[in-house]
Amino acid sequence: MKTKKLLLTAAALLLAAFAASAQTVQVPNRKNLVIKEWTTAVGSTSKVLDHVTTYNADGRKIEEIEYYSNSRMKWRRRYEYAPDGKVSRELLYDGKNRLNTVRRYEYNELDQRKTQYNYDAKGKLRSVKVFEYVSEDA
Repeated sequence: MKTKKLLLTAAALLLAAFAASAQTVQVPNRKNLVIKEWTTAVGSTSKVLDHVTTYNADGRKIEEIEYYSNSRMKWRRRYEYAPDGKVSRELLYDGKNRLNTVRRYEYNELDQRKTQYNYDAKGKLRSVKVFEYVSEDA
């Protein structure tokens, strides 16, 4: 019983410390921001670009690019937004920068993704994904 109380107290202290530190973390202004992620191998001083994320003047993510370790592009993803600010389409490109997949989204009344339509590069519907939100609180 004492061990259980000790564990619960330790967990509560850790959560309180995490919550306090989370309150002081500042989120960067993402307007016109480009985030570059670099990897450095252990024992090396050279760094390799492995991911780039770009945000527009409204602070919305507009592009992500993933690179192989030899700096060749692995894939690229572009985001398009509806006037209400939600992602309306994602355009996925392969490593040769050729359009591969287009995803179009519909949202429910709570602004959650309801349906995702997946098209090939020629506009042919390949699949549909339906999102279901189930609350475990009951």
